[in-house]
Amino acid sequence: MGILRQLSIIHLLWAATVFSQYEDYDFEDEYDEVPDQHPFYFNPSTQAEVPRLPFPVECARECFCPPAFPLSIYCDHRKLKTIPNIPSHIQQLYLQSNDIEAVPAGPFSNVTFLREINLSHNKIKFHMIDHGVFAKLPNLLQIHLQHNELEEFPFPLPSSLERLLLGFNRISRLSANALEGLPNITVLDLCNNFLDDSVLKGKPFSNMKNLMQLNLCNNKLQTMPPDLPSSLMYLSLENNSISHVPENYFKRLPKIIALRMSRNNLQNIPRNTFNLPNLLELNLGHNKLKQVFYIPRSLQHLYIEDNDIEFINVTLMCPSIDPMNTNQLTYIRVDQNKLTIPISTYAFFCFPHIRTIYYGEQNVNVNKSTQLRMTVFRRFLTPEEYHEADDDHEIQDHETEEDHEAEDNYFHPYF
Repeated sequence: MGILRQLSIIHLLWAATVFSQYEDYDFEDEYDEVPDQHPFYFNPSTQAEVPRLPFPVECARECFCPPAFPLSIYCDHRKLKTIPNIPSHIQQLYLQSNDIEAVPAGPFSNVTFLREINLSHNKIKFHMIDHGVFAKLPNLLQIHLQHNELEEFPFPLPSSLERLLLGFNRISRLSANALEGLPNITVLDLCNNFLDDSVLKGKPFSNMKNLMQLNLCNNKLQTMPPDLPSSLMYLSLENNSISHVPENYFKRLPKIIALRMSRNNLQNIPRNTFNLPNLLELNLGHNKLKQVFYIPRSLQHLYIEDNDIEFINVTLMCPSIDPMNTNQLTYIRVDQNKLTIPISTYAFFCFPHIRTIYYGEQNVNVNKSTQLRMTVFRRFLTPEEYHEADDDHEIQDHETEEDHEAEDNYFHPYF
C-alpha cells in the first residue's frame, strides 16, 4: 500500500506539471470554424526547417493557436480590420473572412518560416499592399487572395511561390513584369475578374514552365489566351466570349487533362482540334456548336449540352475502330440541343465503355422543348434499374436538371 501511495503522489505531481504548461492558453472550446482553404501539398524540396518551439508558444491576442498545430495561427472570422503581429515561428496564417483593407509590412517583419497566407474574403485593394511585403518571405508557397477588391495583379512575389489564388477580384491590369521570376508556380487562379484580350497580348504566362492549372473563367476574353506553357494540364475558360479555337492551338499543350470552355460563343470546331493524348474531360456546353468533332481515345466525359446540334455524326467522332486501343468515353451529355433521333448504335462499337448518354429535353421547336423516347440511356443496368423500366423496357428518367448540373461539375470549378 505504501508503494501504491507513493506512485499516486508521483502521478498527481506529473499531471499538475503537464497542466501548468498549458494554463496560459485560451483553448476557445466554442471554436469550430473550418478554415477556408484548398488542399495543399508541400514541396519537400522547398520545405523550411521546422524550428524548435518552447511551450507555451507565442500567439497573437486576437487569434487562436491550437496546441496540436503549433505552426498555425487562426485569425479568421473575427471582424479584424488590421493584421495582428505574427509570431516568428508561424508557417500557416489564416486571416480569411475579416474586414482587412491593407497588408502592411510590419506584421510580417520577422516571419521567416511563413509558407501559407490566407487573406481571402477581405476588402484588400492593390495600392493598400505594401510594396514587396510578400517578396520578402523566402519560404512562402501559397497565397489566398480571392474575394477581395484587387484592381491589379499583386507583385512583386517571392520566387518560392507555388499556388496563387486571385479569383473574385476586380483585376483588369497585368503589368508586363508581374509574372516574372515565378518559376515554381503550378496553380494560378484568375477566375471572376475583368481580364480582356489586351491584357494577355504580352503573353504573360509563356515563361511559367511549371504551370499545371490556369483558371481564367468568368472574364472578358474573346480569343484563346496566347502562348500557354506546354506544362499545362487543367485549363478553365468558362463564361467568356470566345468564338473560335485555332486548329493547331492545342498542339503545344499535349499534357492537357481537363478543358472547360462552356458558356462561350463557339460555333465551329476544326475537326482535329481536341486530338490530345491525355484529355479526360471536355466541357463545351452552352455554346453555339452545330456539329460534333473528333474525340480523342483518352476522353472519358464529354459535355456538349445546350448547343445547336441537330445530328450527331459518330463517324466524325470516331473515324476508325482499334480493338487494341479502344476509346475510353463513358459519359455524354447532349440535352438542350436539336436532336430528333438518338445517337446511332454504331457509337457502341466505337465507344465500348460508354455507360450513360443523357438526352434530356431537346430544343427542336422554337417555343417548346421536346423529349426523345429515351431521356437517359444506360449501357449497363443494375437490378434496381431493370425493375424501374416500364413494360416496353424504356428507361424512366428520374434525374433532375440539378443532378446533371452536379455531373457537369465532374471536376470542381477550380479543378
